[in-house]
Amino acid sequence: MRALVFDTTLRLDSRHPDPIPELGDTLIKVRRAGICSTDLEILKGYMGFKGVMGHEFVGDVLSSPRRELIGQRVVGEINVVCGRCDLCMSGLSNHCRNRTVMGIQNRPGCFAEFVRLPESVLHVVPRSVDDDSAVFTEPLAAACAVLRQIRIEGKTWVTVLGDGRLGLLCAQVLRNAGAPVRVVGRNPAKLALCEKWQVRSRLLSDIVPRHDQDVVVDCTGSAEGLEIAVAMCRPRGMVILKSTAATGKSLNLAPVVVDEITIVGSRCGPFREALQLLETKAVDVASLTTRRYRLDQGLDAFAHAGRKGTLKVLLTFD
Repeated sequence: MRALVFDTTLRLDSRHPDPIPELGDTLIKVRRAGICSTDLEILKGYMGFKGVMGHEFVGDVLSSPRRELIGQRVVGEINVVCGRCDLCMSGLSNHCRNRTVMGIQNRPGCFAEFVRLPESVLHVVPRSVDDDSAVFTEPLAAACAVLRQIRIEGKTWVTVLGDGRLGLLCAQVLRNAGAPVRVVGRNPAKLALCEKWQVRSRLLSDIVPRHDQDVVVDCTGSAEGLEIAVAMCRPRGMVILKSTAATGKSLNLAPVVVDEITIVGSRCGPFREALQLLETKAVDVASLTTRRYRLDQGLDAFAHAGRKGTLKVLLTFD
């Protein structure tokens, strides 16, 4: 099969071995896949991953022990867990001590013609949700996770810091929850999308942090972003850290102690809720797609995904 593989460099392997049954009981033919910031970080050495990349996809089930899945379009959760360790048994299976993570940690990804996963991590895509939208299920689920970590009560003032894909998804999810939310970023074109979603937005250069936000959701993926988020947050407020802060820069955490700020890491989220939002069109993901490339144009796709101003680049397998 054809696959985008990373070892020391990214390459298209036109004769990559088909996925073996040990990787999962269900065989899926990939239809669409999305390149995200984590994929770009892997090219820089993140997690030390080597192999078939990718973790955002939609595809057709070719074979499965759950016969009702065969022929269905599905998306898949990225964590494959043991179900037996203490964390799994306590309801924290996303943090399973023995987990593998598709295209990130000890498990091949979905930038390939075929992928295998356990049927337990698959979700059927509603017919009204097209392939391009279905690819957003995983990052939209991650955005939904924020609402499981904070309580929106009365006027909870929320700032989403970062105008990338995840930040714009978080803003829409928080808007739907009734929070007075604004997006702060650097790119005017991206921020312009917020207007049609009835979400306020500001350029970072126009902001003077005033320690007045109840919650700041940091989607910048940078150490600088985390410092700005802390400066925006009110005493005893909360910073939700949605992306891994860049290493190589020491952080001044004294304001976290002085202002008694709570910092909460936030990772994966509920796929069912994300699919419901897509089915009801409560979230606009179509506006976030920048361009589509065929799998055999994968190197060009990654180059485009890494350019400033790019939102989502999709890989097609037609």
